[in-house]
Amino acid sequence: MGSRHRLAGRLLIVAACLMGSPVALAEYKELDSIVAVVEEDVVLASELLSRLELIRDQYEARGVQLPPNDVLVSQLMERLVIESLQLQEASRRGVQIDDERLTGAVVAYAEQNQMTLEEFRAALAADGMSYVEFREEIRREMLISNVQRNLVNRRITITDQDIEDLLNSPYYQQLLSDEFRVGHILLAIDERASDEAILEAQQAAVDIVTELREGADFAQMAVAKSAGARALEGGDLGWRRAGELPSLFGEIVLELEPGATADPVMSASGIHIVQLLEQRGAGMQKEMQTNLRHILVQPSEIRTEEETEQLIADLHVQLTGGTDFAEMAAEYSEDPGSALNGGDLGWTAGNEFVPAFQQAMVATPTGSISQPFRSQYGWHVLEVLGRREQDLSDETRRRMAINILHQRRFEEKLQEWLKELRDEAFVEMRL
Repeated sequence: MGSRHRLAGRLLIVAACLMGSPVALAEYKELDSIVAVVEEDVVLASELLSRLELIRDQYEARGVQLPPNDVLVSQLMERLVIESLQLQEASRRGVQIDDERLTGAVVAYAEQNQMTLEEFRAALAADGMSYVEFREEIRREMLISNVQRNLVNRRITITDQDIEDLLNSPYYQQLLSDEFRVGHILLAIDERASDEAILEAQQAAVDIVTELREGADFAQMAVAKSAGARALEGGDLGWRRAGELPSLFGEIVLELEPGATADPVMSASGIHIVQLLEQRGAGMQKEMQTNLRHILVQPSEIRTEEETEQLIADLHVQLTGGTDFAEMAAEYSEDPGSALNGGDLGWTAGNEFVPAFQQAMVATPTGSISQPFRSQYGWHVLEVLGRREQDLSDETRRRMAINILHQRRFEEKLQEWLKELRDEAFVEMRL
């Protein structure tokens, strides 16, 4: 034990020299001492040195000065401890990332960098990084992400009142509002114009609106007739949110369908003609929704992967044989959010589900039960009850609000959970 302490002490010297001495890294990796004990796991000197080298490269690439060595080592040690605790939690809960799913994640990472898998492996080798080590690092990240999502999501509560408060707050009304592209034509009227001239201008406005409603090109009409500041741009006011539209005709625009032209509007400066050229945002979204329910069973310390796969296969046989789906879900499903409701997931476009679940949902015909399939959460079987195309004006806004609330609260609850995990753990620092 004394030799370990002496070696751990030498590590501080290595850390201090590491930034200017790449050779030291290779030399001291061979001396793989324990720098921290974390519950049933340990943090090795090689792990710390590897992270130090990575941080050094990142700082150098950005041209940013490194913090003092003692600060950097302390921060990295704490991060390694927290990662170890989360990986141990994932292991205790039976969270696994199989090789097929891992390869899919690595392929996706390569594609994000516009490379094939072979090109990506070659690039890693050119940077002196092992492909096997890279895969295992991705596996660690996926395990940590999964256990965070599984445990932290349970701590998040979002009420209907929370959603309404968010939707009604000025900031988020602006954030969630649609955008409108409006065409504007101004027929100017001199303030000294006679009643006859005003009547002529009003009739001209009516004629223009009639032509536009019959299909005349708005941009050409604006260039030919408008006295507005944007006439030469075809009267196009550009994309604006509801709160950014001129107050004179803002409310009128909100009532228009894209392509529709409003009745002329009088003001002190003249007669205004507006057409809603385009609209984009939540209010314009339509999507195919699926009404479905599912059963989830998961491997655990008392049930192996093979036993779990056999269980879902047995359930599938019973379901296709006519056994009531809701009763089976209530008895067997390990999805706490839907089991008590007979596995019901309601109407959904599937955007909130992982790819494996989305694919099974799309592939399963209406009124049918899917084949058993594996996702990162375990083994599923689902039933598609119906499909519809839905205009999601209000619903999409609510979903956006829920996502925003969830993201904000996830970060808060994650920090709470990590603090509890750290406070309750046995950690012995040997540096």
